[in-house]
Amino acid sequence: MVCSTLREGFDCMFMTKKGCQFNGGTCHTIVEQCDGCQRVVEYPTGKYCISFLDPSAKWKNGSCPMATHVKTEIKQETKKINPLKASKRSH
Repeated sequence: MVCSTLREGFDCMFMTKKGCQFNGGTCHTIVEQCDGCQRVVEYPTGKYCISFLDPSAKWKNGSCPMATHVKTEIKQETKKINPLKASKRSH
């Protein structure tokens, strides 16, 4: 159903005829770690995440998995080469 509380016009799966059924009865505004993310939408009632209704819960254990402004570094593992096998390959 379409939200009629804070994010009017947004199709929300928690909205029912009796109102918002999300934890606390409303969506939660973004936290400061969300600033700069492309998933933040501003409504007249505040800034909200389009992916998560409670963004602070996603930042408790590190970074948000849907954050577009956070770059994760991928470490490349260097394989250890057995020197004996390496010397045999060079021949």
